[in-house]
Amino acid sequence: MTSALHPSPADVTRGLALGALGVVIFAMTLPMTRLAVGDVSAPQLPPAFVTAGRAAVAGVLSALYLLAIRAPRPPAGVWPALALSALCTVVGFPLFLALALRQVDAMHAAVITGVMPLATAVVAALSLRQRPSLGFWVCAVLGCALVLAFAAWAGSGRLSPADGYLLLAVGAGAVGYVAGARASAVMPAQQVISWLLVASLALTVPATWWVWPAQAASPGAWLGFAYVSVFSMWLGFFAWYRGLALGGVVRVSQVQLLQPFLALLFAVPVLGEPLKPMTLLFSIAVIAVVFVGRRMPVAKA
Repeated sequence: MTSALHPSPADVTRGLALGALGVVIFAMTLPMTRLAVGDVSAPQLPPAFVTAGRAAVAGVLSALYLLAIRAPRPPAGVWPALALSALCTVVGFPLFLALALRQVDAMHAAVITGVMPLATAVVAALSLRQRPSLGFWVCAVLGCALVLAFAAWAGSGRLSPADGYLLLAVGAGAVGYVAGARASAVMPAQQVISWLLVASLALTVPATWWVWPAQAASPGAWLGFAYVSVFSMWLGFFAWYRGLALGGVVRVSQVQLLQPFLALLFAVPVLGEPLKPMTLLFSIAVIAVVFVGRRMPVAKA
C-alpha cells in the first residue's frame, strides 16, 4: 500500500507527468503577466488589479465547476491548508510577481524565480517530515546553481528592487504549493484550487472593483490577463497539485527547474525578447540534473 510519503513507481511517473504539464502552463505566466502589466515606460493594467482580478475570474469559474459536479464541502481539517495556500498563491505570489514584472522583463524574472524548486523542496522536507537523500539534495542544489549561473550571465548579476519582489514571490509560492499538496492528498486537486478560490471571492471581488483600471489598456494586456486568470490561476493547479500529491512534493517539485527556461522560450513569441544560444545549453544541463534527481531516493524522516 502506498501513501503520499511513499508513492508507488506508477504514481511517481504520473505525478511527474502532471507536474510537467503544470510547469508548462505556469511557464507562460511570466510573459503573460508582463504583457498584462506592461513596463514603466508603457504601463498597462495595474499590478493590484491583475492580482485581484485574476483570482476573482478564476473564483467564479471555480464556483460554477463545483456546482456542476456537486462537490462536497472540504473536510474541516483541510481548511487551514486551504487558507494558507490561498494566502500564498492567490495573494502573495501573483502580487509580488506583478510588481516585479512592471520593473523587469520576463527573462530576468524567469531566471530569478528558478530557485523555486529548492525553496519548495526545503519547505516540503520540513513540513512533511520527508528525508531526501544526499544525492537528491546535490541534484537540487546543482540545478539551482545552474539557474543562478544563468541569472548571472543573462542579467549581468545585477540586483534591483524587483529582485526582492521576485524572492518574496518564490517564498510565497513554495509555501502555497506545499499547503495545496497537503490538501490534495485528501481531496481531488481540482477541488482544492477551486475551493480556495471560491473562499477568496469575498476578498477578490471587492478588491477587483476597487482597483479597476482608470485608463484603457491594450488588447494584448487583456489577453495576458485572461490567460493568467483561467490557466495560471486555475487550470494549471489541476495538474500541479495532483502531480505533487501523487509523486511526492520534494521529487515532483524538481521538475519546476525547467520552468524558467520554458518561460524564456515563451517570451520570444509573446514579448519579442531575443533568445540567445546559451539559453539552450543551460536548458540541457538543467534537464540532465532533473533526470538524475528523480532517481534519487526520498524517505520519511
